[in-house]
Amino acid sequence: MPDDAIPRRGGASVVATRKPTRRPPFPFTAIVGQEEMKRALLIAAVDPSVGGVLAFGDRGTGKSTTVRALAALLPPMSVVQGCPYNCAPDDAAGLCPACTHGGEPQVASVPVPVVDLPLGATEDRVLGALDIERALAEGVKAFEPGLLARAHRGFLYIDEVNLLEDHLVDVLLDVAASGENVVEREGISIRHPARFVLVGSGNPEEGELRPQLLDRFGLSVEVRTPEDIATRIEVVKRRDAYERDPVGFAASWAKEETKLRRQIVSARNRLGKVAVPDGALDRAARLCLALGTDGLRGELTLMRAARALAAFEGDPAVTDHHLRIVAPSALRHRLRRNPLDETASTTRVERALAEVFGG
Repeated sequence: MPDDAIPRRGGASVVATRKPTRRPPFPFTAIVGQEEMKRALLIAAVDPSVGGVLAFGDRGTGKSTTVRALAALLPPMSVVQGCPYNCAPDDAAGLCPACTHGGEPQVASVPVPVVDLPLGATEDRVLGALDIERALAEGVKAFEPGLLARAHRGFLYIDEVNLLEDHLVDVLLDVAASGENVVEREGISIRHPARFVLVGSGNPEEGELRPQLLDRFGLSVEVRTPEDIATRIEVVKRRDAYERDPVGFAASWAKEETKLRRQIVSARNRLGKVAVPDGALDRAARLCLALGTDGLRGELTLMRAARALAAFEGDPAVTDHHLRIVAPSALRHRLRRNPLDETASTTRVERALAEVFGG
C-alpha cells in the first residue's frame, strides 16, 4: 500500500492527492556562458529606460531559459491591490482611472511580470477587449485587459520575434512609443498605462526583423553555440542535474540568486547618483558619428546602458570601461547597411571603438 493511502472499511483504500510542487525555473546564476545576453538583461532590469533586449542566435543556446530565469531573480514590486494594470501606489500621476477612486489604495507585493506574447495571438488578446461573460450575465460593457496590461512595469517576451505578424508589430510600436494602450472598440473606450521592457529572441536564419521594431530594442546581443569542450560539458551537466531534481538544483543556487538580487536592488538605488561626465558623452557621440548611426537614439541608449552598468558594478561615474563593454550591444543593430562593406556589424563596432578609444 502506498505511504499516502488512506484505509477504508472493507480493506479498500484511497490514495490521497498531493498538491503538485511548482517546478522552479532554471536559476539565472547557474546559466553557463552567454555573458553578453545576461549582462544586457541585467542592465534592462536596473534601468528599464534603456529599452528592450533583442537576443538573436543559434537554436538551443538558452535564450528563452535566460529570460524566464530573470523573472524569478527580480525582487517583487509594490502594486495597488486588485489593479489589473499593476499600477505603482507611489506614482500618483501614473495611476489608472480605477485606482484614482475609492480613497487611499491598498498596497500589495507581487512578482515582476514576465508575459509571453504568442506569435498567433489576436489583437483582442494583446490589447484587451469586451468582457463577453459580464456582458451576457450582467448586461454591462466591461473591459477585459489583455497581455499588454499584464506586462505593465514588467517584461513582455516574444520568442521568434522576427516571425511576428505585421499587425502585432504595429500595435507594439504604438504602445512602445507612448507607454499607453488605447482601446476603442465595441463601444468601449479605455486608456491604461503599458510601460514594459520588450524582450525578443529569434534565429536570424528564419527572417529579419522590421527596421521600425528593431530600432525599438535598446540592446541587441548575439548568442552563439559554445565552441570549447569544457563549457559544453558544464552546460550539459547543469541542465541534466536540473532536469533530474529541479527543486534541489534551484536550492543549491539560492545563495547566489539572493546575492545577485541584492546587487540589482543596490544598483537601482544607486542609479540616480551615477555621474555621466561630458568626456563620456563626447566619446559616445564620436563613436556614433564614426559608425554613421541614424538619429540620436544610439547615443542615448549607449549613455543609459553605460550608466546602468556603472551602477551595477558600484562605480560612481561612467568611464571608458563601461562604454566599451556596452557599445556592441547598444549600436550593432543601428548601423546603416553599406553595400561596399560586408563586414559584420560587431566587427565594425569593434573597429570604431579602436579608432575612438585607441588600442
